[in-house]
Amino acid sequence: MSTSPPPTPPKTNVYIDGFNLYHGCFDDHSGRLHWRQYRWLDLATFCANIFPDHQINRIRYFTALVNPRPSNPDPRLRQLAYLRALQTIPYLTVHEGRFATHTKKRICADPLAKTPTPLLPIQEAHVIENEEKGSDVNLASHLLVDGFKQDYEVAIVVSNDSDLAEPIRLVRSELGLKVGLLNPRKTVAADLKGIADFYKNVREWALRDAQFPAIMTDANGTITKPATW
Repeated sequence: MSTSPPPTPPKTNVYIDGFNLYHGCFDDHSGRLHWRQYRWLDLATFCANIFPDHQINRIRYFTALVNPRPSNPDPRLRQLAYLRALQTIPYLTVHEGRFATHTKKRICADPLAKTPTPLLPIQEAHVIENEEKGSDVNLASHLLVDGFKQDYEVAIVVSNDSDLAEPIRLVRSELGLKVGLLNPRKTVAADLKGIADFYKNVREWALRDAQFPAIMTDANGTITKPATW
């Protein structure tokens, strides 16, 4: 009696919104402070562990270099070390946007209110805003172009950014390709519900079991995991 060969794993590209992944899992407001020990994350192993039935063809990582402050240059140095570690993955590419800094006038909020509420009487203040520019547009552009070029059979988007809802819809409706969503947050954004073929949430085990070695090397020398990570 003959048996059928196992199905061929689908060729899969992973599109990672770097800051959405970071803020969803690791920052002070994520509600997961014990996850911060997993920031030295090997994205190749991370993706392979979560999606073992997929052939990971390409990983695209979208980020922007944080602005260093004279009083605290460490965030930029840690980020550069991490980007060097990521670039040791042969099928991973880093796509950089930028941060734009503006001074804007904003209405002051009532610090005691549970929802955004103006402080009464109405007061305004000038605030400095650092806005990441380009990552969502870059991710959407590569998601669509790679799909048009038939570079993948399945795309996995690692983000909870509702701005990505329309490009995900277009990949499915116009290109006829499958898209999955890996959510770094605890709940899926309302605009992203029901638009993907499948959903998964980032789990602690997937981060814990996908850590780079503390000391690595590349063509430029040694890469060391930041001491505070």
